[in-house]
Amino acid sequence: METSRRTVIAAAAAAGLTAATTGTAHASGGKKPVRELFGKLADGTKVHRWSLENGGTRLKVLSYGGIVQSLEIPDRHGRYENVSLGFDNIEDYVAKTPYFGALIGRYGNRIAKGQFTLDGTNYQLSVNDGVNSLHGGAKGFDKHVWDVEGFASGSDVGLVLHYTSIDGEMGYPGTLRAKVTYTLTRHGDWRIDYEATTDKATVVNLTSHVYWNLAGEGSGSIYDHELEIAASRYTPVDSGLIPTGELAKVAGTPFDFRRSKTVGRDIRVAHQQLLYGKGIDHNWVLDKGITSRPEHVATLRDPSSGRSLSIASNEPGLQFYSGNFLDGTLVGTGGHIYRQGDALCLETQHFPDSPNHPSFPSTVLRPGQTYRTSTVHSFGA
Repeated sequence: METSRRTVIAAAAAAGLTAATTGTAHASGGKKPVRELFGKLADGTKVHRWSLENGGTRLKVLSYGGIVQSLEIPDRHGRYENVSLGFDNIEDYVAKTPYFGALIGRYGNRIAKGQFTLDGTNYQLSVNDGVNSLHGGAKGFDKHVWDVEGFASGSDVGLVLHYTSIDGEMGYPGTLRAKVTYTLTRHGDWRIDYEATTDKATVVNLTSHVYWNLAGEGSGSIYDHELEIAASRYTPVDSGLIPTGELAKVAGTPFDFRRSKTVGRDIRVAHQQLLYGKGIDHNWVLDKGITSRPEHVATLRDPSSGRSLSIASNEPGLQFYSGNFLDGTLVGTGGHIYRQGDALCLETQHFPDSPNHPSFPSTVLRPGQTYRTSTVHSFGA
């Protein structure tokens, strides 16, 4: 019988074990997050790192891009590892663009040719992925310093992050006021609540771009991780990774994760969609659709460590990216080189290129409305 993570944490706490970076688990209370200087941008702007811990989960977040610089959880024996990819200095986050751990906006994923029409007006966005716009353009939300406040409320601890995107930034209409709340619960769950308002009709699709390796960052391939996604369909793409508009069945394809299977089992099958993505870089159409509250959408497990990640969201889509473009040129926080398949992303979202597909769930936000969405990450061992 698999030992639950709460059992591991409780046992470690009872034994009076002390937590170190690669030490053993312990239960923690709701202490307010701690801020420290992480570095400075070229113009002298300070970038701070916030450290918070609760329920056996440890999280470090940068004010630059709302980036999750590290997320540490225990394995089945209570031993901690950082399970998210990242850098140990601000210079690499600024100079290199893998979106490690970042908040993504104003529009997560791709918009074809960086163009869309809204209320009869055509908009041209910043193009930064061939002819397409990716993750908000050349200077998306991941490349700005956010205002951050720490909090401790009851048994929860967390951060509230604010960023205002002015009208016309990266080509998007309307001044968008974004608020993102990171919460660590007493059970060690990491919850993200996104909110946004606008003074002009616009499109918005916020998400988080954490690269997961439950065996520990820099430990090697995630192809032996086991993944389950609660989706019977996905959105096929063209050679530029733009959805064709079809909602295709996963049955009989490498994209069928309705039952848990290893990430690497079918990743080298000769399928045109895998050739386009150089692996998996696709949006799954979640069976649950849009829901009022977060519902289960995916489970990831590393058999070697016993660590697991369960994701719940009220979003209709999940982008699964298998780390195809990690090319051995990046050195991570642990001093290891990141190579193809060394991590994966599971980004809760609306569908890519939705502004150009009327049949997709709408991403339009209008004045007087509030954009709200939530995703919960629960960890086990």
